[in-house]
Amino acid sequence: MEALLKLARGIDQLSEAVGKATIWVVLVVVLISAGNAVSRYALNLSSNAWLEIQWYLFSAIFLLCAAYVLKTNEHIRIDVIAGRLSDRAQNWIDVFGILVFLLPMALIVGYLSWPIFVNAWNSGEGSPSPGGLIRWPVRLLMPVGFALLILQAVAELIKRVAFLTGKGPNPLAKPTGASAEEELAEAIKRQHTADASPTHAADSGRSRP
Repeated sequence: MEALLKLARGIDQLSEAVGKATIWVVLVVVLISAGNAVSRYALNLSSNAWLEIQWYLFSAIFLLCAAYVLKTNEHIRIDVIAGRLSDRAQNWIDVFGILVFLLPMALIVGYLSWPIFVNAWNSGEGSPSPGGLIRWPVRLLMPVGFALLILQAVAELIKRVAFLTGKGPNPLAKPTGASAEEELAEAIKRQHTADASPTHAADSGRSRP
């Protein structure tokens, strides 16, 4: 089990590295989208290539971050019932879900998407739109994204089995520290308190002519 947990930690590091790197793609997409809007409506210029790169990058965000979302346990859960169960019961439900639903689905989609990429690579498939992009890079995102998701599913399965056998912490436990949203709210509250303090008000009054 220790060797398996070490493997799971390595997969976690890979998913986190890919996920955090892909987060920056969001900024790139926003900048490209803004540039396309400005060039189209202000300069009357348009490019199919720049439009399509937005779609490619959006696909990259969705597919390459899926494993990171699973690793951080931030995917959507409908846990009206499961949330009321014990930690062990919740982990057993996850083991069942990973083995019966997640892994089979990811393996099938990854297996079926690989020939599509190979065909696009061999044929030099391109966009039907004038000035569009070649298609094999975006076709490659599907098998790569699902390969990362399969690896992370294996890591999550290992962590849950380790917990159920008493050899690891609960992977479903929520972080004890404040979230990013809570930290931001606290910083805004501190700033508001400082601005409203009597000392700050007195300093503001002395600085007026």
